[in-house]
Amino acid sequence: MYLSVIIPAYNEEKRLPKTLKEIDKYLRQQNYEYEIIVVNDGSKDRTSEVVECLKPDIKHLRMIDNKINHGKGFVIRQGMLDAKGEYRVFTDADNSTSICHLEKMLPEFEKGYDIVIGSRDIKGAVLDPPQLIHRRILGDVFRLLTQIICGTWRILDSQCGFKGFTAKATEHIFPKCKINRFAFDPEILVLSQKLGFKIKEIPVVWKNDTESKVKFKSMLKMGLDLLKIRWNIITQKYD
Repeated sequence: MYLSVIIPAYNEEKRLPKTLKEIDKYLRQQNYEYEIIVVNDGSKDRTSEVVECLKPDIKHLRMIDNKINHGKGFVIRQGMLDAKGEYRVFTDADNSTSICHLEKMLPEFEKGYDIVIGSRDIKGAVLDPPQLIHRRILGDVFRLLTQIICGTWRILDSQCGFKGFTAKATEHIFPKCKINRFAFDPEILVLSQKLGFKIKEIPVVWKNDTESKVKFKSMLKMGLDLLKIRWNIITQKYD
């Protein structure tokens, strides 16, 4: 298995079918073996039924169907560790970053990088449409807090939901993760740095979804999770 694509999903019955069809259309044109894994995070809508209905039409689609909600970090960890691919990529159900960015990502693995992450903040990135000013300010504040609290100074965008890992990096990093919900991305990157894996940011074209579930309350909870990560570092819980 060359590639695994993992999609966490919570109440995504409306957006998920289009995303899965676009990913399937792209991957069918490639000459490598792949799988698509949807991890249902205890959705209260018809997400699991929608995925089951799509299986006959979408090649190599499978689902991990959690009956209760655990959090995005938990289900991404679950999917990444269950995957079989030499390279494992997780992406959002809203398809804000197109799967065609694999064309930028996979060559970086060939160059020796262990982790390749999409970035909206490096040269060449495009936000379509641009974020509203208050969302942009919140994002900048969260990035600075992440860098100060977690030491991720070399990473400009920790939150873009398009990240790829080698199988080796996945199997060393994800079993150590402890954050199940809001700040799982910074935790993954902190562990990646701590374990000495090479990280590369690539610019992405990011579609700004006005239905995004990330609200101000969530940002506050992310801040608390950052403090938990710092405490875990201090108390050597990641060792």
